Amino acid sequence: MSAVLPEGVPHESDNVRSRLPVTALLLLPASAFAQNDSKVTPAQLVDALNAVFGKQTDNRAVHAKGVVLEGKFTPSPEAASLSKAPHLQSTAVPVTIRFSDFAGVPKIPDTDSNASPRGMAVKFHLPDGTDTDLVTHSYNGFPTATAAEFRDLLLAIAASGPDAPKPTPLEKFFETHPIAKTFLMSEKPAPVSFGTLPYFGVNTFKFTKRQRYVRYQLQPAGGAQYLTKDKLAAAGPNYLIEEIKKRVGDGPVKFKYIAQIAEQGGKLDDPSIAWPDDRKTVELGVIEIDKAVADSDAAQRALLFIENAVPPGIEPEDPMINIRSQAYAISFARRHASTAQ
Repeated sequence: MSAVLPEGVPHESDNVRSRLPVTALLLLPASAFAQNDSKVTPAQLVDALNAVFGKQTDNRAVHAKGVVLEGKFTPSPEAASLSKAPHLQSTAVPVTIRFSDFAGVPKIPDTDSNASPRGMAVKFHLPDGTDTDLVTHSYNGFPTATAAEFRDLLLAIAASGPDAPKPTPLEKFFETHPIAKTFLMSEKPAPVSFGTLPYFGVNTFKFTKRQRYVRYQLQPAGGAQYLTKDKLAAAGPNYLIEEIKKRVGDGPVKFKYIAQIAEQGGKLDDPSIAWPDDRKTVELGVIEIDKAVADSDAAQRALLFIENAVPPGIEPEDPMINIRSQAYAISFARRHASTAQ
């Protein structure tokens, strides 16, 4: 069985100008998450990730290894017709990007199967001084429908070591959650570059201007490119981080920022169900990445990406968005607790 583990709950990074600062998220009452699955708390999600990867005191609970870059986002003419969000109007805005490997292991080799799916998080720096964030990964879908099921999946993985009696807790979980099994067992080829992978936002947002429900995609302008097995065997443990730094030095790395539009009857609150490829899409604009941050380690430690920090014109639709956002804030607070003392 592949050792590849689910991604999604992860990605955290600094948001000193965010609409929802870390302290505010941590102090929100339980009623603020009433639409979420009441069987799990954000702290339990972080604890479950720690049960799989080990407790993290200085790094993210998952997607611990990454690299930070900068660039700009230029909206398309069509974007403004869908939403009044400020970054989707006619003016380009700066962006900060973090690419990452999956797993809460800071030194995981880029060639390890547990390094996939990869992550791409984008922080749009808006004209009014606030930010809005996008969190995606390189698999179209999520292993479970709810946050509580994701917690249970993580705990099943943690309890299913080599000495676990058969059937293991993970095997039992798979019996009732076939999508999770497909997610974990499906082959995820290693990319040539962080810049040659498609990324998917698995949760649904609402564009309020025309009442459209969307999921996001980030499609590499040059198309998807993957390593052969021979080239993967010859690749170094940090080949993706080294490659993307060199690639942006040779010229901008571009992604098409795409909104996939829901149709009647589409699942809006179940990220485990991928929307069909024939669903209508609208290109919202182009992200151009042109600079690697000099001290990437310091930058990514400071970063916090919060998915529900959205501007007017966009609203979270999937209840998982809010509980994930608070989990990111808890992980951020825990890994900064030692420096605050």
